[in-house]
Amino acid sequence: MLRGVLGAIVGIAVAVLTVILFEWISHTIFPVPPELDTQDSAEMSAYMASAPLGALLLVLAGYLVATFDGTFVACWIGRAKPHVYALLIGVLMLVATVSTLIMIPHPLWFSAAAFIGIIIAAWAAFRVAPSAVQSRDRSE
Repeated sequence: MLRGVLGAIVGIAVAVLTVILFEWISHTIFPVPPELDTQDSAEMSAYMASAPLGALLLVLAGYLVATFDGTFVACWIGRAKPHVYALLIGVLMLVATVSTLIMIPHPLWFSAAAFIGIIIAAWAAFRVAPSAVQSRDRSE
């Protein structure tokens, strides 16, 4: 039980830190114009419509990598019931992403890719993690 809770908490933390890291990299490479008022939804919508493709792709990659590594780590630590971790991390990432997409309008392709990609990333980590756990258990 404790191992399962620890797996879920660490998996969520890894996912959040991964998103933060990718967004930091994106903002470092593609800085937001200093005059942009991030509190003005009209200005944010206009900026997102013209945001550099590389910046959007980095943020999208962050969402997908975060979902995969958060799910994988949760499964790896928790061991039992990897489908629960995939569902937990996947749903949390979807909720966080959808809320971000509602607050800051993104291009349609980005929204679709994020939604579909998060589901695929959680599923892929769920499929890969049991074999990694078994390999780790054999080596111990």
